[in-house]
Amino acid sequence: MCRCARSTSRPSSRSSASTSSANASTSSRGRREPRGELSSGGPVGNACARACASLFVKWPSRVEGDSVSLVAIGLNHKSVPLDLLERMTLGESDLPKALHALVARPHLSEAVVLSTCNRTEVYAFAERFHGAYQDVRDSLAELCHLLPEEFSEHLYAHYDADAAQHLFTVASGLDSAVIGESEVLGQVRRAWEVAQAEDTAGASINRLFRHAIEVGKRARTETTISHHITSVSQAAVAMAAQHLGTLDGRNVLVLGAGEMGEGMAVSLAAAGVREIVVVNRTFENGVELANRVQGRAARLADLPSELAAADVLLTSTGASSMIVETADVAAVMAARGPRPLLIVDIAVPRDVDPAAAALDGVTLLDMNDLTEFAEAGMLERRREVAAVVQIVDAEVARYVSQSSAREVAPLIGALHDRGEAVRLSELERQRARLADLTASERAAVEAVTRGIVAKLLHAPTIRLKDASGNARGERLADALRDLFDL
Repeated sequence: MCRCARSTSRPSSRSSASTSSANASTSSRGRREPRGELSSGGPVGNACARACASLFVKWPSRVEGDSVSLVAIGLNHKSVPLDLLERMTLGESDLPKALHALVARPHLSEAVVLSTCNRTEVYAFAERFHGAYQDVRDSLAELCHLLPEEFSEHLYAHYDADAAQHLFTVASGLDSAVIGESEVLGQVRRAWEVAQAEDTAGASINRLFRHAIEVGKRARTETTISHHITSVSQAAVAMAAQHLGTLDGRNVLVLGAGEMGEGMAVSLAAAGVREIVVVNRTFENGVELANRVQGRAARLADLPSELAAADVLLTSTGASSMIVETADVAAVMAARGPRPLLIVDIAVPRDVDPAAAALDGVTLLDMNDLTEFAEAGMLERRREVAAVVQIVDAEVARYVSQSSAREVAPLIGALHDRGEAVRLSELERQRARLADLTASERAAVEAVTRGIVAKLLHAPTIRLKDASGNARGERLADALRDLFDL
C-alpha cells in the first residue's frame, strides 16, 4: 500500500494587515519605536543607534520562497506481481515521453524515471506531496495504458529524507532481487543521463543522483556486498547451474545481446559450457558478443533450430512483447525428442510465454524464481548488508544536512541583506549630520555600523545553520521569517 508521508507545507504568508497588526503588538509589548531625535552620542552614536532600532521595525515586504521537496514513487519486484510489473516496465525508448509527461504535470518540476527488470520508479521534486503522488500515478496509468486502480495499491511513496534513502538503497544494491548486484548502479546512472539529455534534470536532481552514485560506489568498495554473485545475469547462470547440477558440457543459447545478455554470456564462458550461441535481433551485435566469449552467433530467424539443439535457453532481450510463444516451444520439443529443456527468462516484460511451463520436458524459471534463489543465499551476507545500511544511513544524513543548508542559505542571505539595507538607509538619513566627518571618521562609522549589524545577526544565523535539517530548524526558520518579516 502507499505509505503516505507527512506533509511539511508551511502556513500561508501573512497578509499586510496581519503584518501591521504584528508590528503594533510588538510595539505594545514594550519595544520602543525609534524617535526622530536621539538624545546623545553625537552623529556617529545617533546613526548607530538608529540603525539598531530600525533593524527590528523597518523591514520591506516579505521575501517568498517555494518549498520544493523530493518524492520517490513507484513499484518493484517486492510490491507488485511479476505479471503487473512487466506491464509497467518502460523501455529506454519510452523514457523521453515519460519524462516530459511528468514535468508537464502541475505539481512536478525535475524528474527521473528508473525502469529496470526489478522496478519502475519516478524521482521528482514537487511543491506538494499529495499532488505529486496523483501526478505520478496518473502519468504511469497513461503511459502503461492502465487504470490507476489496477496498480495503485502496489505503489509505494517516499518523501524528502526517506526518498533519498530509498534511492541510495537502490543504488547500493540492497533493494535488488540479487542483493549487492552491480548492474543497478549503471542503470541509475543511465536513467539520470536520459533525464539530463531531455532537460528534466535540474540542479536538485543532479545533486541527488550524483550523491546516489557515490553511495553505490562506497557500498561496493568499502564492503564485500558485491564479492559474491554481483549481478542479475550472473545469478541467472548460477540458478541454471544449480537446477541442472552443472553447466559443464551443456549447449546454452543466449537470447539478447544487451547488458543482461552480455552478462549471462560472460558468466557462461567461465562455467565450462560446451557451446554458447548468441541470438539477437541485430545480428552484428550478436556476432560481436559471440566473438568475445568464443561462441557463435545466429540470426533471430534461426531461433527454432538453435533452440532444438540447446540444453538451456537464457533470455533477456528488453523487447516490449513476448518473443517465444507456447506454440514455438511445443514445436521445438516435438523436434528435439525426449531431451528436457531449461528456460531461464529474466526479461521484464517476459520473453517467453509463461504457459510454456506446462509443456512436458520444459522447466521455465523467471524473475520470481530468481528472487527466491537469491534470498536463499542471504544468511551468509547479513553482515555485509548491515555494513552497507550504515553507509546509506550516514550518506542520507549528509545529503539532508547539505540540502537543508542550501534551503536556509537564501533565508540567511535575505536576513543579512535586510540588515545591510537598513544600515545604509540609516546612514543616508544621517548624511547631513555626517557631512563634516573626516575620511577616517567615515571609515569608523562604516566599521561600527557594520559590526553592530553583524553581531546582531550572528546568533540567529548560527542557530539556524546548526538546527537545519530537523524540526527545530524548521521552527527557527519560521520564527525568523515572522520576527524579521522576511
